[in-house]
Amino acid sequence: MQSIMDESETWSRSHGTNSGPVRIRNRPKPTVHDEETEDSEEEATAAQLLHDHSTVDVIIKSDPETPPEMDSNLRIGFIGAGNMAYGIAKGVLQSGDVPPSNVKVSAPSARNFGRFQELGVAVTHSNAELVSSCDLVFVAVKPHLITTILSEITDHVTRKHIIVSVAAGVTLATLQGLLPFDTVVLRLMPNLPCLVQQGALLFSRGTWARQEDGDLLRSLLQHCGLVEEGPEAWIDIHTGLSGSGVAFVYLFAEALAEGAVKMGMPSALAHSIAAQTVLGAGQLLRDSGKHPAQLRSEVCTPGGTTIFGLHAMEQGGVRAATMTAVETATERARELGRKSVPTATENRK
Repeated sequence: MQSIMDESETWSRSHGTNSGPVRIRNRPKPTVHDEETEDSEEEATAAQLLHDHSTVDVIIKSDPETPPEMDSNLRIGFIGAGNMAYGIAKGVLQSGDVPPSNVKVSAPSARNFGRFQELGVAVTHSNAELVSSCDLVFVAVKPHLITTILSEITDHVTRKHIIVSVAAGVTLATLQGLLPFDTVVLRLMPNLPCLVQQGALLFSRGTWARQEDGDLLRSLLQHCGLVEEGPEAWIDIHTGLSGSGVAFVYLFAEALAEGAVKMGMPSALAHSIAAQTVLGAGQLLRDSGKHPAQLRSEVCTPGGTTIFGLHAMEQGGVRAATMTAVETATERARELGRKSVPTATENRK
């Protein structure tokens, strides 16, 4: 534990904290070619259902200080029109600092364009058009398409651009190797609850990304949920913990509800109560600042129902299985970084 704290403190000292207004680099304009991917039909349907419901009122902000001053002329693009792009776009627009007219989305299919257009965001099938008119570009595509996408745009990316990759497992070294030398690159890993502005996001800066570039990204994402910066070694762990962890929580919630159904409660009511239980427990854990074990002990009474239930869970190996799930998902993220993208040769302009 102490070594983790030391690593965290060393990271904080070497990278500093938010410092003053954020400004975009004064760099010349670019163009690009297009091609990318989107989420599955099932994910798109789930996203639309979430889009149709109101969001949770409490929004986590990782920095209590006033966010940096936003450049009103900042133009933001999304290559990819899937769930992550949509969730981030909603958060970016929520602050009101970036008008919808300054945001554009590109994708080869118009399938997911409707929800972006409802936000007032421009859409296009041309990545070239998007990059030529944007300063900061989120590359929100599947990992196996990163090489294709970046190879297509590399001749058009200039010193003015900030490129933010949302591709799981793809390292900063790979991203920088596929883009022009000294391109400002950041690697971001969000999770699905960004759709309701309750995400957990972790980012790392590449070799040529400055503190102010990180400050800008943090400021843009502040309404998406919890936003943290850390060393790249933590990104794959975050993927296993929070990216995949969302599905682990859904599995637990399903099992929780099915237990109630087994005992005689109607399914719809059981699932509704299970969802509220997970939501309430998570909010209390976040807001109280207490260790999970402390809150757990506060629920237990000697000889009561909860301790009997917890004993059954321990017998079933829930704790060990969950830890192994995070470990396995993390290793898979690392494997994606090694296998899905071939070793890149640095481009030099």
